[in-house]
Amino acid sequence: MSRDTPPGRGRATLDGVTARLPVFPLGTVLFPGLVLPLHIFEERYRALVRHLVGLPAGAPREFGVVAIRKGWEVAPTGPDGRPTPGGGDVTLHDIGCTAELRQVTELDDGGFDIVTVGKRRFRIADVDARSAPYLTAEVEWLPEPGGPDETAELLAARVIAVFRQYLGLVRADPEEISEQLPEDPTVLSHLVAATAALTVADRQRLLAIDDTAARLRAELRLLNREAALLRQVRAVPVPLAELASPPTPN
Repeated sequence: MSRDTPPGRGRATLDGVTARLPVFPLGTVLFPGLVLPLHIFEERYRALVRHLVGLPAGAPREFGVVAIRKGWEVAPTGPDGRPTPGGGDVTLHDIGCTAELRQVTELDDGGFDIVTVGKRRFRIADVDARSAPYLTAEVEWLPEPGGPDETAELLAARVIAVFRQYLGLVRADPEEISEQLPEDPTVLSHLVAATAALTVADRQRLLAIDDTAARLRAELRLLNREAALLRQVRAVPVPLAELASPPTPN
């Protein structure tokens, strides 16, 4: 796609077809269906929000959220103290998820507090740091499950059971564990990936998996790993000498 195409206007919306998106590098991984609130303070991303808000009624107000592989998302400043165009020197992961703008609150200083929801996964084909104040990218939409999957449904039941055990180890309030978990295998797989205490690398690998059943299998392994580590940490006794030591001021 040529660089004079307006950022945020997709060329197509079918799986496997390319589109152009504004891109927001973050130190986190967004999954479809998950809520992501953001505080927008940099001028380049203020411009992005203004662009999205100014789109015609009915146009998709989406931008791509991509986890940072290396670097920092805050842009360096120029001699005048303002962020330089194109953003900081960052290396991005290849797979991201679009964030749909749901709520915008303009602040007195010109920034924004926004609420977004993850929509659809994509793979970055090319990044453009010159045609807009913020990064834009040519992306390819990734496939999503289109119907019932018996294997995924069976795995979902196992993931729910293991996830509840995991929550029992990480949450102090047992009542929180009784929360309703989604029965839809794909929705469940995204929720578990986003809420379990996993590394960005673990979450990124889960986001990159196209097949729900395969994602659930990977989550079973990760949840069992994390639960085993938590049990091991809790089983380590506190030395008696440490219990006898007076508390320190820090």
